[in-house]
Amino acid sequence: MSNPTDASGSSSSNHHNFSLISIFSKVILDSSNYNDWMQNIKMDLRSENKEYVLEKELNEIDEENATPEELASYKKHYDDTTKVACIMVATMTPELQRFYEDYWPYEMNKDLVEKYHKQARQVKYEVIKSLMACKMKVEESVCGHVQRMQHNVECLVRLNVHYDEELAIDIALNSLPSCYDQFILTYHLNNSETTLAQLHNLL
Repeated sequence: MSNPTDASGSSSSNHHNFSLISIFSKVILDSSNYNDWMQNIKMDLRSENKEYVLEKELNEIDEENATPEELASYKKHYDDTTKVACIMVATMTPELQRFYEDYWPYEMNKDLVEKYHKQARQVKYEVIKSLMACKMKVEESVCGHVQRMQHNVECLVRLNVHYDEELAIDIALNSLPSCYDQFILTYHLNNSETTLAQLHNLL
């Protein structure tokens, strides 16, 4: 696509400044961290009022017959789209860069959602399912049981799932067999401010 020109005929290569200071320290997209990467991308774009290019497709216009307002709007969209595409591709692994280097942000975002967001959603479901179904057997080591539950909680954190610490503790306590009923009663009376890791130590 050729660069659009504004009403005065100047090239759109004269871009407004757009901060790229921190892109190399940001999360680099691979096949396992789509949610974290997209959160960083959106925060950067939101600060520059360019987040809209992820949801709004850039459509060609007839520049010769367009009004000055239509041409200015298209030029801004084109400029923003070009800059955002550069940021998105610059924060990917080399393999993904080669695949997405010719994509606009709208198409890139749509394809990434199909590939990774749904995958992350399925992984999150499986972790929550495992956490909720986790029940300690009477002969099982309580240390190993709580460590397994902590592992599931840590997986949710890596998937960018925000959880309440008290909820995680309640799930852990509910997973204990009936022989721990007295411990649970004593815990609720004396340890209302503990973390899941501290509960592990108490057990």
